[in-house]
Amino acid sequence: MPTISPNKPYRVGRSRTGLGLFATKPIKKGTKIIRYFGPLLDSKKKDEDAIENKYLFELTNRWTIDGSIRENIARYINHACRPNAESDVKPRKRKVFIRAIKNIEPGEEINYDYGTDYFKAYLKPIGCKCDACEKKRKKKRAEARAERLRLKEKAERKAKRKAEKVAQEKAKARAKASGAKANGKALNGKQLNGHSLTRAAGKKATASKRGAARALQA
Repeated sequence: MPTISPNKPYRVGRSRTGLGLFATKPIKKGTKIIRYFGPLLDSKKKDEDAIENKYLFELTNRWTIDGSIRENIARYINHACRPNAESDVKPRKRKVFIRAIKNIEPGEEINYDYGTDYFKAYLKPIGCKCDACEKKRKKKRAEARAERLRLKEKAERKAKRKAEKVAQEKAKARAKASGAKANGKALNGKQLNGHSLTRAAGKKATASKRGAARALQA
């Protein structure tokens, strides 16, 4: 890592995306934190216009700062969609300063918005990893988990209701079958009792006739 004067209010440290620039002292809103610098590239020169890297900072249609040099500590500042700093561009002076747009506390990472073109070219394809985007992803993941849980519980409730309905229908069928069987037994009992009573009445009548015949013979 590059050597930084202890008087400077920042240090290079490990970040979510690799290396980043962190505040070591309180930085007030509006403070010029650091200059973004490097060789000036002239787009009218083919060899310079052909240079490509992630640290090119366009000042005008003609002039671009190549910030890839190690001495340019500002190159360690990462992008953020909700930054605490911004790039203060001075096209005529061909200079760029990173300025705080919020009060930055010690230990807080310094960041600024790289712009739409850079975002589309380098960050969107791999997914922005700034705090704001990471919170959005966490929120979406939490919502997806909640939705999966909701659907699972809904399916379980539906399955439970279906099982209860099937059980009720089976119980009704068993009750109906038991009732029909009981009625059959009762009906059979009545028929048997009727035959017995008829047979008994017939025997009684026959006995009476026999008694009367004996009386006449006597």
